[in-house]
Amino acid sequence: MKTIDHADLLVKPGHKVRLADFDPGSTSDFKTKDDAATKLRADIERLSALQDVFHAQERYALLVIFQGMDGAGKDGAIKHVMTGVNPQGVDVHSFKAPSAAELRHDYLWRCANVLPERGRIGIFNRSYYEELAVVRVHPSVLKHEQLPPGTPANPADLWKERFEDIVAFERHLSRNGTLIVKFFLHLSKDEQRKRLLERIDTPSKNWKLSADDIRERGFWDSYQHAYEELLTHTSTEPAPWYVIPADHKWFARAAVADVIVARLEALKLTYPQVSDEQRTQLLADREQLEGETGRGHGESHRSGSS
Repeated sequence: MKTIDHADLLVKPGHKVRLADFDPGSTSDFKTKDDAATKLRADIERLSALQDVFHAQERYALLVIFQGMDGAGKDGAIKHVMTGVNPQGVDVHSFKAPSAAELRHDYLWRCANVLPERGRIGIFNRSYYEELAVVRVHPSVLKHEQLPPGTPANPADLWKERFEDIVAFERHLSRNGTLIVKFFLHLSKDEQRKRLLERIDTPSKNWKLSADDIRERGFWDSYQHAYEELLTHTSTEPAPWYVIPADHKWFARAAVADVIVARLEALKLTYPQVSDEQRTQLLADREQLEGETGRGHGESHRSGSS
């Protein structure tokens, strides 16, 4: 089976990112959609098995963050990659414009408030990184955040502080057992245009398009610069960024699944070991259950059919 070279996707810590160096139309060694579908199916099965051990062990939490331009395929990636996992162990949170209540807290609060607990998978469809993308492109948003006196007036200093804060926040999470995997779905401007047109031309997709989507497209270059900056300054060893070519949805989904599986496998997860005392109790329980064979079956059947 073909593989995906993570080195082509990974943003190395301290490396200056130029999105022009990443081909959004790349499909690695996969030539067809069917090739990638085979790989995706295998990884979904593997992910399901890994989730079971992950949940049983309860030593780590998994936080998966998706960022990207409108139409990059964040919703579809989440839907397809997570289709085989137990939904009881996964929480998906989408972050849009902050509410009045959220604005009364610091910008990390609303995300920190829903972080996954150990044994669970948390998925952020957009995240606190919007503060380094949308807010950077539209600095007028800052006036709604009620920032205290002493906040840097120089925008460059403000963003530098936020880079530092987010890196420190993610380092804290990592040190306390949260595995962080961050995906930037890298979409070309031409492919975005095609997808927005499709939303207009397909009645069942009209609801996905808003006037904001078209307006924000006018800030394309500013967003590219903002993402280059945040990728450069917030990709760290414990919380790396992966730039996923997103012009072909089928490849993006396969790449995302491949990375998640690889990161979980690196944890070398095992089921919890029972103590000698627990083993003795299990054997006693087994003996008790075996002793019930042939006894009380009829009574149980009658009571169940009444």
